[in-house]
Amino acid sequence: MAKSRDRRSADEWTSTTARPDDTQSFGSPSLVVLVLIALAGVVAYAAFLFNPENRGDPLPYALVVTAEVILITQALLSMWTILPGGQDQRNFTFHQARRALYSTSQVRRDAVEGVPSRWAIMLGNRQVAVDIFVTVYGEDLDVIERTVRAAVAMRGQHVTWVLDDGRSDEVQALAGSLGAHYLRRPDNTGAKAGNVNHALTVATGEYFAIFDADFVPKPEFLQETLPFFTDSRVAFVQTPQVYGNLRTLVARGAAFMQSVFYRFVQPGRNAFNAAFCVGTNVVFRRAATDQIGGMYTGSKSEDVWTSILLHERGWRSIYIPTPLAVGNAPESIEDYTKQQLRWATGGFEILLTHNPLDPRRKLTFDQRLQYFVTATHYLGGIVPLLLLAVPPLEIYFDLRPVNLSVTWDTWLLFYLGFYGLQILLAFNTMGSFRPETLLLASVSFPIYLRALINVLEGRDQKWHVTGARKTRALSPFNFIVPQVLTFVFLVLTSFVAIYKDVGNMTLTLATAWNVTNAIVLGIFVAAAWREERRIRASVRIERRLERAMRLAPARRGTAPTPVPVYEPDWLSEPAPASQSRPTPIPAERSVVR
Repeated sequence: MAKSRDRRSADEWTSTTARPDDTQSFGSPSLVVLVLIALAGVVAYAAFLFNPENRGDPLPYALVVTAEVILITQALLSMWTILPGGQDQRNFTFHQARRALYSTSQVRRDAVEGVPSRWAIMLGNRQVAVDIFVTVYGEDLDVIERTVRAAVAMRGQHVTWVLDDGRSDEVQALAGSLGAHYLRRPDNTGAKAGNVNHALTVATGEYFAIFDADFVPKPEFLQETLPFFTDSRVAFVQTPQVYGNLRTLVARGAAFMQSVFYRFVQPGRNAFNAAFCVGTNVVFRRAATDQIGGMYTGSKSEDVWTSILLHERGWRSIYIPTPLAVGNAPESIEDYTKQQLRWATGGFEILLTHNPLDPRRKLTFDQRLQYFVTATHYLGGIVPLLLLAVPPLEIYFDLRPVNLSVTWDTWLLFYLGFYGLQILLAFNTMGSFRPETLLLASVSFPIYLRALINVLEGRDQKWHVTGARKTRALSPFNFIVPQVLTFVFLVLTSFVAIYKDVGNMTLTLATAWNVTNAIVLGIFVAAAWREERRIRASVRIERRLERAMRLAPARRGTAPTPVPVYEPDWLSEPAPASQSRPTPIPAERSVVR
């Protein structure tokens, strides 16, 4: 009876913040029907494409077939992954563990009812220790402060560590003032994975959570993830990445692109025990990572590599589609380029050096298939380059991908049956469709091509933190030279095509296709131009402020007006009286190694 009373009390204490709503049911009949319709569109387009009677000239036909085979294969495998994604991972055992997660007897004994971050965490009728790692590498102090403050305040007794690879004394002082431990190491070997592994030599918790410096966790994060670990086979529990800074074209496009993955693909991978870690908003069982020697340090995409090694050892992973932390999407072209380059490099490394289809990999058939999809995903990003080359071949050399007997409206019908139905599926399931996502997918081919070349040549990819201002370049055009050159070529080609069509008194599909491609790239180049103007305006303002500070020493302490930043609702809630003035941690709790 005592245990029953304790569990009721724990639920009463945690009712102040309701559990987040889950995303919509992935196994809903409407979604299944739409997926099947989209599948029919894929099959119809494939049949049209491979019909021998429709073949055109060898070179453009080969380009189209190569591109579309990649896209069709990925579309089929994605639909195969999405369909079984409706199963809720929170079973009876989870709910039982969640109800008994906090030791109410300890809470009463220590008189910490109003301090949720000091509630002892119980799993399997015993108290467990949990470490929270916030990885830092040059982010702005205000960004770090929001995350560390929220991490320290999470419900359940835990130790928060700030892992500072930027080796900043300001960050060290900030960690101490917020009640967090601080760690730095003498070098940055192994990048983020090496940073975490170094922390594991000092921290002693049975479980550890990882947050990037810009991802602010919700108070109930541990409450919604730790109960899964009552299953001794679970190595990690991953939650989605959601973003609160959708202010630019790049941020909106990148965020929506990721939301499709986190709302539909990752839940589907649960059915195959192939959901993988994404590097942040995740909790690991330390015994599992110890078995593989810690986080994988041989790649900058340590998250996927660590996941595949754990799955090869027979461990289980769980993904829950409940948003439990909010972060920042890449806002600039530089951030987006470096992020995608790092992710694509990791995928190609798996494909070329640790191919999941290799019989030596100790994976199930379903896991092999899912990791093969992951490893080849960014090949789809190179496809637009192949398709961009098709219209100019017809405009300059009269080479067509399909037979002259196939009219442009017939081609367009099958083409829209493939692409249009997938856009309709995305619109229905997500409630909207972001053209920014389609735009980014169309212009990112130089990034993915470079990533593939880097892996083939064995080049190391330098670590880059999304949003770190200290390393930001002055112009986004430094990162999109191939896109600019392609845009110029397409504009010139469009003028040639229009001139020929006027002379022939007809509008060809090649002209319309090429002009569309030029417009898409033009929108991206215009976005880069606007971004450069914002950067230069910001630099001018900073220089004026610096001059004003030098000319008016008496006003040197006046702070500039802060730029509004996104702050989750739970951070604006007033803290309990006992936490309103955080006590600085003793010096011995700040570890510098």
